[in-house]
Amino acid sequence: MKRLGIIGLGAFGTFIGRHLAPHFDLVLHDACRAPGTPHPTLGTPMATLDEACAAEVVVICVPVQRIADVAAKIAPLLAPGTLVLDVASVKVKPVAALRAHLPEHVDIVGTHPLFGPQSAQGGLGGLKVSLCPVRGDRLPAVASFLTGLGLSVIETTPEAHDRQLAYVQGLTHLIGKIILDLKLEEIDQTTLSFDKLMEAVSYVRHDSDELFTAIEKENPYARDARQAFFDKAKTMADKLGL
Repeated sequence: MKRLGIIGLGAFGTFIGRHLAPHFDLVLHDACRAPGTPHPTLGTPMATLDEACAAEVVVICVPVQRIADVAAKIAPLLAPGTLVLDVASVKVKPVAALRAHLPEHVDIVGTHPLFGPQSAQGGLGGLKVSLCPVRGDRLPAVASFLTGLGLSVIETTPEAHDRQLAYVQGLTHLIGKIILDLKLEEIDQTTLSFDKLMEAVSYVRHDSDELFTAIEKENPYARDARQAFFDKAKTMADKLGL
């Protein structure tokens, strides 16, 4: 099997490691874990950054805010022909950072799995993943592999991705966080629509503040989406005479 290096073993890095272990020889690196110690969930011994970057495929699973720094750090460690992917929830800034820092001799595909460990508890079948071609011609091979896992692949550009996700994630996560702050869990006289709403909110309940900040601040189109929502909310308040 080809070696696959995962850089960053937080919740999502660990999640994809579990699903990719049957298909690759995993080489795991995380700045917070000592090389040689077994990963507590995956069991694989942690590797050095050099070892992870020597893999044929390297997946960067660090927060959006750290992608540029990691890309600059790994750039001299990557061999010609290496395929590098990221899994960031936004694409314009991460793709620009990868293109700017990584050497011309590596291929790059930007990815965004449109799900997380919580929403994928029932398996990967039917879930969506966005792919952005950045450098090289490996996107069809990546798409074919992901389709084989049962995922639905959407090819897009970083700009088109972020415009849509400004609403798809930016608004849903914002609304979800607000509803969580209202602490409505103890209500028992509920409707089906309310139950569905709370089910949707549960998907963002355990997201980190770092991820929420990235979705709201690192997407260049998120501010306009929030403002459009607030403007419509004000229009509704005016209509009700509030």
